[in-house]
Amino acid sequence: MDLEMQRFKADFFKALAHPIRIRILELLSEGDKNVNEMKLLIGSEGSAVSQQLTVLRNKNIVTGRKEGNQVIYSLRDPMIIQLLEVAKQIFNNHLVDAISMLDKMNDRIEDE
Repeated sequence: MDLEMQRFKADFFKALAHPIRIRILELLSEGDKNVNEMKLLIGSEGSAVSQQLTVLRNKNIVTGRKEGNQVIYSLRDPMIIQLLEVAKQIFNNHLVDAISMLDKMNDRIEDE
């Protein structure tokens, strides 16, 4: 069971390992959107957004439902929002550590 869980996690994080996919998830955390909306908000070509949505759909991270001639996408699990927030907090922690290290280096240079 542990190995299965580790594989699931590895596959899951691989599916997130692209800046456009992360941006798609951030947009969908604000509400459901179609490809054209996401394309405009991301500032990328529709084919690039569609390709990344396909990856996210294949990994069951997003779902799509047909409304007329459009597909409306949404997050499959709202916990993705929390995951993105935790990732942001980790980034901020790393940034704080880097700033602290720079401050210490600057203090040493000033003391010389």
